[in-house]
Amino acid sequence: MQWTGWQVQCTTGNTGSDADNTAAFSAEVIVVFVDPATLKGENRLLHPALDDALRDLSRRGAFGAKPGETTVLPTMGLLPAKYALFTGYEAAPWTTKSFRIAAGGIGRALARLNVSSLQWRMPPGLAGMASEHGVRVAAAAAAEGLLLGMYTRNTSASEGRAVPKLAVRFEFDAEDFSEEWVEGFLVGIQTADAVCYARELTNLPGNRLTPAVFAEEAQSLAVQVGLECRIYDEKEAAVAGMGGLLAVGMGSANAPRMIVLRYRGRPESDDWTGLIGKGVTFDAGGINLKNGMGLEEFISDMGGAAAVFGAMRGMAERKLRVNVVAVVPAAENMPSGSAFKPGDVIKTFSGQTVEVLNTDAEGRIVLADGLTTAIREGARRLVDVATLTGAVMHALGDVTTGAITNDEPLLQQILQASQRSSEYVWPLPAHPEYKRMLRSDVADLKNHGGAWGGAIAGGLFIGAFAEELPWVHLDIGGTAWMWADRDLEPKGATGVMVRTLLEWLERESATVE
Repeated sequence: MQWTGWQVQCTTGNTGSDADNTAAFSAEVIVVFVDPATLKGENRLLHPALDDALRDLSRRGAFGAKPGETTVLPTMGLLPAKYALFTGYEAAPWTTKSFRIAAGGIGRALARLNVSSLQWRMPPGLAGMASEHGVRVAAAAAAEGLLLGMYTRNTSASEGRAVPKLAVRFEFDAEDFSEEWVEGFLVGIQTADAVCYARELTNLPGNRLTPAVFAEEAQSLAVQVGLECRIYDEKEAAVAGMGGLLAVGMGSANAPRMIVLRYRGRPESDDWTGLIGKGVTFDAGGINLKNGMGLEEFISDMGGAAAVFGAMRGMAERKLRVNVVAVVPAAENMPSGSAFKPGDVIKTFSGQTVEVLNTDAEGRIVLADGLTTAIREGARRLVDVATLTGAVMHALGDVTTGAITNDEPLLQQILQASQRSSEYVWPLPAHPEYKRMLRSDVADLKNHGGAWGGAIAGGLFIGAFAEELPWVHLDIGGTAWMWADRDLEPKGATGVMVRTLLEWLERESATVE
């Protein structure tokens, strides 16, 4: 999916609110930002008749100007635009998160209206707010919110999902920072593109995204954005000794794949970052079969891999000055006569052995081979993203991603990036005592630590394969999939962590001399 065909322009100065000011730009919709205080006052918003109608809706409780809340009124010929779209936002304190959510409300409304041109009447004082927080940051938030709000899940239609192409004009009341705003807005489009790409991959049903098809998608992505690609099929994985990946995949008729993508943003450097994404394209639990209720959600068990694909797409489109090797161990975890079993002892790619206590704790096993693959491909720092545990939801719900690390400076970089992107990440403890949960009597470690501290045990299992390199684990078991719409997150796949990874890598790129 490419966000092509967009036209973006800016005007500055006192645009006023008369019809003549909109005539030069023929837009179907004019957007007006309204904060609760302005809504309750007598200030002119757009046109006296429309303002009266909006305030009447407010008195009736139909519009409160909360971030993301919108209402659409036909202009009835009072303005050249066919519709006036009023959107709520928080003027004080102004934050990029609330502004992004407000833009998401605009996107959802536009998706319903099916229009191709848009005029943004930016709120008074935004110039100062954006200058304080960063003009490009504010513009990127506007683009991200707009496009993520417009996203609709439609992976079953044979013709595919229609990609919006908009002509957009931003009207500011004061300072001229048009160039910075347009630059930031276009960066936001690229970020939202990467997130929507991750959403589309995650939303694909299991019969349409097998490990082999996932590998084909990797090859296609590599051609599109200029990546190197290496695919290990099941025979090559066996020769290499990827016992963890093969064990998890052996119960399915669809053989596993180890996918390696390489982006060279600094060809003169040998400094490589490894991104590893869990790519279980469907997880039935194996012999430890899951409960049938809600099992359809487990098409999302490759959400970590999708986030890594999205990040690779985004960094290549931005031409970031970083070197990244992405590794996705892709497999189906199914029950059959050939499936691996509780009590099995398997030898991983690293040479370490694992006692299998629960076949539904399979993601950590494929990620063990994924980390080893990334290290052998030259990675010197590691970040894995995985729908690893349901246990993380007991601690953090479906709001926050859990993190575990062996390197506090690397974790702080990720946490700061998550704050800038407004994706919540919270560190879980990794005290040495927790590692006792993984001790095995018959192997180097076991894949399940018991009923308590499950998210911690799962993360520490993966960390045992980091070979003392700086490593951060991001457990998106609660945040990769939503059962109902929430702010910028639609029902279904969220594409979580794409924005955080791109924020982190962009900051890394900016520090390169």
